[in-house]
Amino acid sequence: MTTTRTDTPGETPPTGPLAGLLVADFSRVLAGPYATMLLADLGAEVVKVESPAGDDTRHWVPPRRGDVGTYYLGVNRNKRSIVLDLKDDDDLSVAQELSRRADVFIHNFKPGGLDRFALGYDDVAARNPASVYCSISGFGSAGGASLPGYDLLVQGMSGLMSLTGSPEGEPYRAGISVFDVMTGLHSVIGILAALRHRESTGEGQHVETNLLSTAMSSLVNQTSAYVAGGVVPHRMGNSHLSLFPYEPLATGDGDLIVVAGNDGQFRRLVEAIGAPELADDERFASVGDRNERREELRPLLLERLATRSAQEWFALLSEAGIPCGPINDVQGGVELAESLGLEPVAMAGDVPTVRNPIRFSASPARYDLPPPGLDEHGEEVRAWLGFGPHPHQTPPADPPVPSA
Repeated sequence: MTTTRTDTPGETPPTGPLAGLLVADFSRVLAGPYATMLLADLGAEVVKVESPAGDDTRHWVPPRRGDVGTYYLGVNRNKRSIVLDLKDDDDLSVAQELSRRADVFIHNFKPGGLDRFALGYDDVAARNPASVYCSISGFGSAGGASLPGYDLLVQGMSGLMSLTGSPEGEPYRAGISVFDVMTGLHSVIGILAALRHRESTGEGQHVETNLLSTAMSSLVNQTSAYVAGGVVPHRMGNSHLSLFPYEPLATGDGDLIVVAGNDGQFRRLVEAIGAPELADDERFASVGDRNERREELRPLLLERLATRSAQEWFALLSEAGIPCGPINDVQGGVELAESLGLEPVAMAGDVPTVRNPIRFSASPARYDLPPPGLDEHGEEVRAWLGFGPHPHQTPPADPPVPSA
Protein backbone atom coordinates (compact mmCIF):
# COMPACT_ATOMS: atom_id res chain seq x y z
CA MET A 1 0.00 0.00 0.00
CA THR A 2 1.23 3.48 -0.81
CA THR A 3 2.47 5.47 2.18
CA THR A 4 2.94 9.18 2.72
CA ARG A 5 6.46 8.80 4.18
CA THR A 6 9.27 6.27 4.17
CA ASP A 7 11.10 6.88 7.44
CA THR A 8 9.99 5.73 10.88
CA PRO A 9 10.38 7.08 14.41
CA GLY A 10 12.38 4.05 15.55
CA GLU A 11 15.96 3.14 14.76
CA THR A 12 14.92 -0.10 13.06
CA PRO A 13 11.96 -0.03 10.67
CA PRO A 14 9.35 -2.68 11.54
CA THR A 15 8.64 -5.57 9.21
CA GLY A 16 5.35 -7.15 8.20
CA PRO A 17 2.60 -6.72 5.60
CA LEU A 18 1.82 -3.18 6.85
CA ALA A 19 5.43 -2.03 7.19
CA GLY A 20 5.81 1.58 6.05
CA LEU A 21 2.46 2.77 7.41
CA LEU A 22 2.40 5.39 10.16
CA VAL A 23 -0.58 5.34 12.51
CA ALA A 24 -1.34 8.31 14.77
CA ASP A 25 -3.27 6.69 17.60
CA PHE A 26 -5.31 9.18 19.67
CA SER A 27 -7.53 6.43 21.10
CA ARG A 28 -7.71 5.01 24.58
CA VAL A 29 -9.19 2.15 26.64
CA LEU A 30 -10.14 -0.75 24.31
CA ALA A 31 -11.75 -0.48 20.86
CA GLY A 32 -9.17 1.90 19.38
CA PRO A 33 -6.09 0.50 21.15
CA TYR A 34 -7.08 -3.04 20.15
CA ALA A 35 -7.41 -1.95 16.53
CA THR A 36 -4.05 -0.15 16.52
CA MET A 37 -2.31 -3.08 18.23
CA LEU A 38 -3.49 -5.35 15.42
CA LEU A 39 -2.16 -2.86 12.86
CA ALA A 40 1.12 -2.64 14.79
CA ASP A 41 1.44 -6.42 14.97
CA LEU A 42 1.28 -6.47 11.18
CA GLY A 43 4.09 -3.95 10.78
CA ALA A 44 2.51 -0.49 11.04
CA GLU A 45 4.43 2.08 13.09
CA VAL A 46 1.96 3.18 15.78
CA VAL A 47 2.53 6.33 17.81
CA LYS A 48 0.26 6.23 20.85
CA VAL A 49 -0.69 9.74 21.92
CA GLU A 50 -1.67 9.98 25.58
CA SER A 51 -2.80 12.75 27.89
CA PRO A 52 -0.58 13.56 30.87
CA ALA A 53 -2.76 11.19 32.93
CA GLY A 54 -2.13 8.34 30.49
CA ASP A 55 -4.49 5.78 29.06
CA ASP A 56 -7.19 4.94 31.61
CA THR A 57 -6.43 1.24 31.47
CA ARG A 58 -2.91 1.72 32.84
CA HIS A 59 -4.64 2.20 36.20
CA TRP A 60 -7.40 -0.42 35.92
CA VAL A 61 -6.18 -2.81 38.61
CA PRO A 62 -6.22 -5.53 39.77
CA PRO A 63 -4.96 -7.60 38.08
CA ARG A 64 -1.59 -5.98 37.51
CA ARG A 65 1.93 -6.82 36.43
CA GLY A 66 4.23 -4.70 38.51
CA ASP A 67 2.42 -1.36 38.82
CA VAL A 68 0.66 -1.54 35.44
CA GLY A 69 -2.79 -3.00 34.77
CA THR A 70 -2.79 -6.17 32.69
CA TYR A 71 -5.75 -4.68 30.81
CA TYR A 72 -3.42 -2.03 29.36
CA LEU A 73 -0.71 -4.60 28.63
CA GLY A 74 -3.19 -6.72 26.67
CA VAL A 75 -3.85 -4.15 23.91
CA ASN A 76 -0.79 -1.90 23.60
CA ARG A 77 2.27 -3.84 22.44
CA ASN A 78 4.34 -2.71 19.45
CA LYS A 79 3.56 0.99 20.03
CA ARG A 80 5.51 4.11 20.97
CA SER A 81 4.06 6.41 23.62
CA ILE A 82 4.20 10.18 23.63
CA VAL A 83 2.39 12.47 26.08
CA LEU A 84 0.71 15.46 24.44
CA ASP A 85 -1.52 17.91 26.27
CA LEU A 86 -3.68 19.28 23.48
CA LYS A 87 -4.40 22.42 25.52
CA ASP A 88 -0.68 23.24 25.41
CA ASP A 89 0.29 25.13 22.24
CA ASP A 90 3.65 23.39 21.84
CA ASP A 91 2.11 19.94 22.31
CA LEU A 92 -0.74 20.78 19.95
CA SER A 93 1.78 21.70 17.24
CA VAL A 94 3.39 18.28 17.66
CA ALA A 95 -0.01 16.58 17.42
CA GLN A 96 -0.91 18.46 14.27
CA GLU A 97 2.43 17.66 12.63
CA LEU A 98 1.94 14.00 13.50
CA SER A 99 -1.49 14.12 11.87
CA ARG A 100 0.08 15.66 8.75
CA ARG A 101 2.53 12.81 8.37
CA ALA A 102 0.32 9.89 9.37
CA ASP A 103 -1.17 7.45 6.90
CA VAL A 104 -3.86 6.59 9.44
CA PHE A 105 -5.33 8.81 12.15
CA ILE A 106 -7.56 7.03 14.68
CA HIS A 107 -9.40 8.30 17.74
CA ASN A 108 -12.37 7.59 19.99
CA PHE A 109 -13.17 11.07 21.27
CA LYS A 110 -16.85 11.98 21.19
CA PRO A 111 -17.93 13.12 17.70
CA GLY A 112 -16.62 16.64 17.14
CA GLY A 113 -14.40 16.49 20.23
CA LEU A 114 -11.17 17.08 18.30
CA ASP A 115 -12.49 19.87 16.08
CA ARG A 116 -11.45 22.62 18.51
CA PHE A 117 -7.86 21.39 18.25
CA ALA A 118 -7.92 21.39 14.43
CA LEU A 119 -7.65 17.60 14.59
CA GLY A 120 -11.09 16.79 13.24
CA TYR A 121 -11.47 15.07 9.89
CA ASP A 122 -11.72 18.22 7.78
CA ASP A 123 -8.58 19.73 9.29
CA VAL A 124 -6.53 16.55 9.07
CA ALA A 125 -7.69 15.94 5.49
CA ALA A 126 -6.70 19.51 4.57
CA ARG A 127 -3.16 18.86 5.87
CA ASN A 128 -2.97 15.40 4.35
CA PRO A 129 -5.59 14.53 1.70
CA ALA A 130 -4.27 10.96 1.54
CA SER A 131 -4.88 10.32 5.25
CA VAL A 132 -7.30 7.59 6.31
CA TYR A 133 -9.14 9.06 9.29
CA CYS A 134 -10.95 6.58 11.56
CA SER A 135 -13.27 7.79 14.30
CA ILE A 136 -14.83 5.38 16.80
CA SER A 137 -17.87 6.33 18.89
CA GLY A 138 -20.48 4.66 21.02
CA PHE A 139 -23.64 5.58 19.13
CA GLY A 140 -22.55 7.32 15.93
CA SER A 141 -22.19 10.97 14.97
CA ALA A 142 -25.88 11.83 14.49
CA GLY A 143 -28.53 11.49 17.18
CA GLY A 144 -26.28 9.54 19.53
CA ALA A 145 -23.26 11.85 19.31
CA SER A 146 -23.57 13.02 22.91
CA LEU A 147 -24.02 9.56 24.44
CA PRO A 148 -21.01 8.06 26.23
CA GLY A 149 -19.67 4.96 24.50
CA TYR A 150 -19.23 2.35 27.21
CA ASP A 151 -19.47 -1.28 26.17
CA LEU A 152 -21.76 -2.19 29.07
CA LEU A 153 -24.26 0.46 28.00
CA VAL A 154 -24.29 -0.90 24.46
CA GLN A 155 -24.66 -4.49 25.67
CA GLY A 156 -27.78 -3.40 27.52
CA MET A 157 -29.22 -0.98 24.98
CA SER A 158 -28.59 -3.18 21.92
CA GLY A 159 -30.50 -6.17 23.29
CA LEU A 160 -27.52 -8.46 23.98
CA MET A 161 -28.14 -8.55 27.74
CA SER A 162 -31.77 -9.52 27.12
CA LEU A 163 -30.40 -12.65 25.44
CA THR A 164 -27.77 -13.53 28.05
CA GLY A 165 -28.49 -15.45 31.24
CA SER A 166 -31.07 -17.87 32.57
CA PRO A 167 -34.64 -17.50 31.27
CA GLU A 168 -35.81 -17.16 34.88
CA GLY A 169 -32.96 -14.88 35.97
CA GLU A 170 -31.81 -11.35 35.33
CA PRO A 171 -30.08 -10.17 32.15
CA TYR A 172 -26.28 -10.53 32.13
CA ARG A 173 -23.44 -8.81 30.36
CA ALA A 174 -20.95 -10.89 28.40
CA GLY A 175 -17.75 -11.79 30.21
CA ILE A 176 -15.71 -9.39 28.03
CA SER A 177 -16.32 -6.00 26.44
CA VAL A 178 -17.47 -7.81 23.36
CA PHE A 179 -18.60 -4.83 21.28
CA ASP A 180 -15.43 -2.85 22.00
CA VAL A 181 -13.41 -5.76 20.61
CA MET A 182 -15.68 -6.24 17.60
CA THR A 183 -15.68 -2.52 16.86
CA GLY A 184 -11.89 -2.60 16.94
CA LEU A 185 -11.95 -5.42 14.40
CA HIS A 186 -14.44 -3.59 12.18
CA SER A 187 -12.27 -0.48 12.40
CA VAL A 188 -9.27 -2.43 11.13
CA ILE A 189 -11.33 -3.80 8.24
CA GLY A 190 -12.51 -0.29 7.37
CA ILE A 191 -9.00 1.15 7.58
CA LEU A 192 -7.53 -1.56 5.34
CA ALA A 193 -10.33 -1.12 2.81
CA ALA A 194 -9.77 2.66 2.79
CA LEU A 195 -6.04 2.15 2.29
CA ARG A 196 -6.81 -0.09 -0.67
CA HIS A 197 -9.06 2.66 -2.07
CA ARG A 198 -6.23 5.15 -1.54
CA GLU A 199 -3.85 2.88 -3.41
CA SER A 200 -6.16 3.08 -6.43
CA THR A 201 -7.15 6.76 -6.23
CA GLY A 202 -4.55 8.52 -4.09
CA GLU A 203 -7.37 9.79 -1.88
CA GLY A 204 -7.94 9.25 1.80
CA GLN A 205 -11.34 9.20 3.46
CA HIS A 206 -13.25 9.19 6.75
CA VAL A 207 -13.97 5.75 8.23
CA GLU A 208 -16.59 5.78 11.01
CA THR A 209 -17.44 2.91 13.34
CA ASN A 210 -19.59 2.82 16.44
CA LEU A 211 -20.42 0.27 19.09
CA LEU A 212 -24.18 0.19 18.54
CA SER A 213 -23.93 -0.45 14.78
CA THR A 214 -21.35 -3.12 15.54
CA ALA A 215 -23.81 -4.66 18.00
CA MET A 216 -26.63 -4.67 15.44
CA SER A 217 -24.42 -6.53 12.97
CA SER A 218 -22.80 -8.82 15.53
CA LEU A 219 -26.08 -10.06 16.97
CA VAL A 220 -26.49 -11.69 13.52
CA ASN A 221 -29.24 -14.33 13.73
CA GLN A 222 -30.85 -12.60 16.73
CA THR A 223 -31.29 -9.22 15.03
CA SER A 224 -32.23 -11.03 11.81
CA ALA A 225 -34.95 -12.90 13.71
CA TYR A 226 -36.56 -9.55 14.43
CA VAL A 227 -35.89 -7.54 11.25
CA ALA A 228 -36.64 -10.42 8.85
CA GLY A 229 -39.03 -12.57 10.87
CA GLY A 230 -40.76 -10.24 13.31
CA VAL A 231 -39.62 -12.43 16.23
CA VAL A 232 -38.20 -10.81 19.37
CA PRO A 233 -35.66 -13.32 20.76
CA HIS A 234 -35.45 -13.93 24.49
CA ARG A 235 -33.06 -15.40 27.05
CA MET A 236 -32.62 -19.15 26.69
CA GLY A 237 -29.68 -19.72 29.01
CA ASN A 238 -27.14 -21.83 27.15
CA SER A 239 -29.67 -23.07 24.61
CA HIS A 240 -29.71 -22.06 20.95
CA LEU A 241 -32.70 -20.42 19.33
CA SER A 242 -32.64 -22.66 16.24
CA LEU A 243 -30.59 -25.79 17.11
CA PHE A 244 -30.78 -28.69 19.55
CA PRO A 245 -28.61 -30.15 20.94
CA TYR A 246 -26.32 -27.13 20.97
CA GLU A 247 -25.61 -26.57 24.68
CA PRO A 248 -23.92 -28.04 27.76
CA LEU A 249 -25.51 -31.31 28.82
CA ALA A 250 -25.11 -33.01 32.19
CA THR A 251 -23.15 -36.28 32.25
CA GLY A 252 -22.41 -38.71 35.06
CA ASP A 253 -19.70 -36.29 36.24
CA GLY A 254 -19.73 -32.71 34.94
CA ASP A 255 -21.22 -30.93 31.95
CA LEU A 256 -20.15 -31.39 28.34
CA ILE A 257 -20.98 -29.06 25.46
CA VAL A 258 -22.60 -31.16 22.72
CA VAL A 259 -23.38 -29.93 19.21
CA ALA A 260 -25.45 -31.66 16.53
CA GLY A 261 -25.91 -29.03 13.85
CA ASN A 262 -27.25 -31.34 11.16
CA ASP A 263 -28.92 -34.72 10.70
CA GLY A 264 -25.64 -36.57 10.11
CA GLN A 265 -24.11 -35.28 13.32
CA PHE A 266 -27.26 -36.19 15.26
CA ARG A 267 -27.18 -39.74 13.94
CA ARG A 268 -23.52 -40.16 14.91
CA LEU A 269 -24.30 -38.72 18.35
CA VAL A 270 -27.13 -41.07 19.21
CA GLU A 271 -25.21 -44.05 17.85
CA ALA A 272 -22.20 -43.15 20.00
CA ILE A 273 -24.28 -42.87 23.19
CA GLY A 274 -26.05 -46.17 22.49
CA ALA A 275 -29.45 -44.86 21.35
CA PRO A 276 -29.41 -45.29 17.54
CA GLU A 277 -33.20 -45.62 17.43
CA LEU A 278 -33.54 -41.90 18.12
CA ALA A 279 -32.13 -41.07 14.67
CA ASP A 280 -35.08 -42.93 13.07
CA ASP A 281 -37.71 -41.57 15.43
CA GLU A 282 -39.98 -39.36 13.32
CA ARG A 283 -40.28 -36.92 16.20
CA PHE A 284 -36.58 -36.05 15.79
CA ALA A 285 -36.10 -36.58 12.06
CA SER A 286 -34.95 -33.07 11.13
CA VAL A 287 -33.26 -30.05 12.68
CA GLY A 288 -36.62 -28.31 12.95
CA ASP A 289 -38.25 -31.37 14.55
CA ARG A 290 -35.51 -31.68 17.16
CA ASN A 291 -35.67 -27.99 17.89
CA GLU A 292 -39.44 -27.94 18.38
CA ARG A 293 -39.37 -31.10 20.52
CA ARG A 294 -36.22 -30.38 22.50
CA GLU A 295 -38.01 -30.89 25.83
CA GLU A 296 -38.90 -34.45 24.72
CA LEU A 297 -35.44 -35.18 23.36
CA ARG A 298 -33.32 -33.70 26.14
CA PRO A 299 -34.18 -36.27 28.87
CA LEU A 300 -33.55 -39.13 26.44
CA LEU A 301 -30.05 -37.82 25.78
CA LEU A 302 -29.37 -37.07 29.45
CA GLU A 303 -30.36 -40.62 30.41
CA ARG A 304 -27.58 -42.06 28.22
CA LEU A 305 -25.00 -39.37 29.02
CA ALA A 306 -25.41 -40.06 32.75
CA THR A 307 -23.64 -43.41 32.32
CA ARG A 308 -20.17 -41.86 31.86
CA SER A 309 -18.20 -38.79 32.94
CA ALA A 310 -17.76 -35.66 30.83
CA GLN A 311 -14.12 -36.53 30.13
CA GLU A 312 -15.02 -40.07 29.03
CA TRP A 313 -17.75 -38.79 26.72
CA PHE A 314 -15.40 -36.10 25.39
CA ALA A 315 -12.97 -38.78 24.25
CA LEU A 316 -15.65 -41.09 22.84
CA LEU A 317 -17.68 -38.45 21.04
CA SER A 318 -14.63 -36.70 19.64
CA GLU A 319 -13.43 -39.99 18.21
CA ALA A 320 -16.85 -40.40 16.58
CA GLY A 321 -16.50 -36.97 14.94
CA ILE A 322 -19.12 -35.24 17.07
CA PRO A 323 -18.44 -31.60 18.05
CA CYS A 324 -18.17 -31.46 21.83
CA GLY A 325 -15.98 -29.99 24.54
CA PRO A 326 -15.56 -29.32 28.25
CA ILE A 327 -16.21 -25.94 29.88
CA ASN A 328 -12.77 -24.60 30.84
CA ASP A 329 -11.72 -21.59 32.85
CA VAL A 330 -9.35 -19.11 31.17
CA GLN A 331 -6.31 -21.04 32.36
CA GLY A 332 -7.77 -24.18 30.85
CA GLY A 333 -8.42 -22.38 27.57
CA VAL A 334 -4.80 -21.19 27.34
CA GLU A 335 -3.52 -24.64 28.23
CA LEU A 336 -5.76 -26.21 25.59
CA ALA A 337 -4.40 -23.84 22.94
CA GLU A 338 -0.87 -24.73 24.03
CA SER A 339 -1.61 -28.46 23.86
CA LEU A 340 -2.90 -28.04 20.30
CA GLY A 341 0.30 -26.31 19.20
CA LEU A 342 -1.32 -22.89 18.74
CA GLU A 343 1.33 -21.13 20.86
CA PRO A 344 -1.12 -18.62 22.38
CA VAL A 345 1.50 -16.65 24.32
CA ALA A 346 4.00 -14.37 22.59
CA MET A 347 6.68 -12.38 24.40
CA ALA A 348 6.76 -8.68 23.62
CA GLY A 349 10.09 -7.82 25.17
CA ASP A 350 9.83 -9.23 28.68
CA VAL A 351 6.03 -9.05 28.77
CA PRO A 352 3.94 -12.13 27.94
CA THR A 353 1.04 -11.20 25.65
CA VAL A 354 -1.62 -13.11 23.73
CA ARG A 355 -0.45 -13.96 20.22
CA ASN A 356 -2.03 -12.26 17.22
CA PRO A 357 -4.52 -14.86 15.90
CA ILE A 358 -3.62 -14.37 12.22
CA ARG A 359 -0.92 -16.59 10.73
CA PHE A 360 0.98 -15.56 7.59
CA SER A 361 3.21 -17.88 5.59
CA ALA A 362 5.45 -15.05 4.32
CA SER A 363 5.08 -12.00 6.57
CA PRO A 364 4.38 -12.99 10.18
CA ALA A 365 3.15 -10.74 12.94
CA ARG A 366 5.86 -9.04 15.00
CA TYR A 367 6.31 -8.68 18.74
CA ASP A 368 9.16 -6.16 18.79
CA LEU A 369 8.06 -3.70 21.45
CA PRO A 370 6.53 -4.30 24.89
CA PRO A 371 3.59 -2.10 25.88
CA PRO A 372 5.23 1.30 26.38
CA GLY A 373 5.62 3.24 29.58
CA LEU A 374 3.89 6.60 29.65
CA ASP A 375 5.80 9.02 27.35
CA GLU A 376 8.54 6.41 26.97
CA HIS A 377 9.22 7.51 23.40
CA GLY A 378 8.26 11.18 23.76
CA GLU A 379 11.66 12.70 23.03
CA GLU A 380 12.32 10.24 20.21
CA VAL A 381 9.02 11.02 18.46
CA ARG A 382 9.43 14.78 18.96
CA ALA A 383 12.90 14.69 17.43
CA TRP A 384 11.66 12.65 14.48
CA LEU A 385 8.88 15.17 13.86
CA GLY A 386 11.41 18.01 13.98
CA PHE A 387 10.66 19.34 17.47
CA GLY A 388 13.04 19.82 20.36
CA PRO A 389 12.50 18.53 23.90
CA HIS A 390 9.27 19.59 25.54
CA PRO A 391 9.73 23.06 27.03
CA HIS A 392 7.73 22.08 30.11
CA GLN A 393 8.15 19.26 32.54
CA THR A 394 6.61 16.00 31.38
CA PRO A 395 5.21 13.36 33.72
CA PRO A 396 7.51 10.52 34.70
CA ALA A 397 7.22 7.38 32.64
CA ASP A 398 5.55 4.32 34.07
CA PRO A 399 8.02 2.05 35.87
CA PRO A 400 9.31 -0.80 33.73
CA VAL A 401 7.07 -3.83 33.60
CA PRO A 402 8.87 -6.70 35.34
CA SER A 403 9.44 -9.92 33.45
CA ALA A 404 8.19 -12.02 36.35
